[in-house]
Amino acid sequence: MKGFIVFIAGKRLLTAALMSATVLASTPSMAETIFGAMAKAYNNNSTLNASRAGVRVTDEGVAIAKSGYRPVVSATANLTSTYTKIDGRGVGNALTGFVDHGTSNTGVFGVSVDQMLFDGFTTKNNVSSAKTQVLAQRENLRNTEQNQLFAAAQAYMDVYLTRQIVVLRQRNIEALDEQLRAARARFDVGEGTRTDVAQADAQKATAIAQLNVAKSNQKTAEATYVQVIGEAPGRLERAPAAKKSLPRSMDEAYSVAENTHPAILATRYAVDAAGYNVKATEGTLLPQVSLRGEISRDEIFGDPSDLSTNSNNTTSASAGIRVTVPIYSGGRTSAQVRQGKETVAQRRIEVDVARDDVRQAIASAYAEMEAANASIIAQRTAVAAAQLALNGVIEERKVGQRTTLDVLNEQTNVLTAQINLVQSERDAVVTSYAALSGSGRLTASQIGLQVAEHRPEEHYEAVKDKWIGLRTPDSR
Repeated sequence: MKGFIVFIAGKRLLTAALMSATVLASTPSMAETIFGAMAKAYNNNSTLNASRAGVRVTDEGVAIAKSGYRPVVSATANLTSTYTKIDGRGVGNALTGFVDHGTSNTGVFGVSVDQMLFDGFTTKNNVSSAKTQVLAQRENLRNTEQNQLFAAAQAYMDVYLTRQIVVLRQRNIEALDEQLRAARARFDVGEGTRTDVAQADAQKATAIAQLNVAKSNQKTAEATYVQVIGEAPGRLERAPAAKKSLPRSMDEAYSVAENTHPAILATRYAVDAAGYNVKATEGTLLPQVSLRGEISRDEIFGDPSDLSTNSNNTTSASAGIRVTVPIYSGGRTSAQVRQGKETVAQRRIEVDVARDDVRQAIASAYAEMEAANASIIAQRTAVAAAQLALNGVIEERKVGQRTTLDVLNEQTNVLTAQINLVQSERDAVVTSYAALSGSGRLTASQIGLQVAEHRPEEHYEAVKDKWIGLRTPDSR
């Protein structure tokens, strides 16, 4: 199944009683459930936690933008030490000696305050852009949450599937051992041939190789499970297909996703943010008005008894309004405005891209879900029919109407049908969660995960109006 943004959607015993819908029996009270695994991923997944940190980073952009409304206060201090020596000359420029004026120390201390009064609405638009970027980043976080919850469901089912296949192949080897012993026994009493023994031996060797591949696939699936969930898989309970919040039809899923899918909403917010950035850049072409106040003190440090020195100390204060009118900046600002408008156009197209990707993902998920459900019914019939055929061939071989190769071929057909059935059951579950994710409803709250839901608004409210302070809300 094709993915979008970071949305990912993908799929990957000889009696009838032996093969049911579930090969691995488990005790529900002791086994992990798919919802339990998804809850652990919600809390532990590093990709999801990194996205949450990214939202907190974006939150600070609002406080940064609001700083344009606030005064800038600075203090200055300058201390200068001067040593003076003047050479003395008499009549006829005759050198009569030096006059040492000694060392004088001068200190200048001051405080200045700058307050922007009007900046062409640049700060206002920067704040609006920052707030919109926060909303966009929250939607990106929701999209990441959906992706990782889907990845958790897929990882869970992949481990469950590969373990089932390992069990089936192990049981197949046990059955082939019986066939091999029977072939050798018939050969020993003259009822079979050496070819029968060789065929059974070759089939067992192939089955052993396939079992090793199945075990390798199981280890790979378990490694992916650890990566997504955050811990090694224990015993896993059979998972049902997603039902809660799943739209009943593809058209309903389209309608829901159009208004709620985070990938679409994030791109819409990105359009708005880009528009505010254009207005902020255009504001630099307007007059800038600021207020400046300053107070300073000049001190000349010398002999306290020297009144002439003390009389040179001064204190001054000033205040004024400064108006700056941009005339020409070499074309830089104009180019930035044009660039910003092209960015807005690009973001609008990206909304269409996201919408098309979501529609494709929904269509693919629903088509594959329907195919998987239909395949389950067909494969169950195939398993029963293959088992019946195997039993018949075994009986016919006893009376000489079938060969050992016929039995081995039918046994392979049974195993293939069994593996196809468990694969279809896995696909039905995974594609149901893919459809849920495609509609934008694969969230912790909508599927009922027992977790403390992450609320990015709390950090935003804590930092959006902070004037000062180096510590983060969690005291780092």
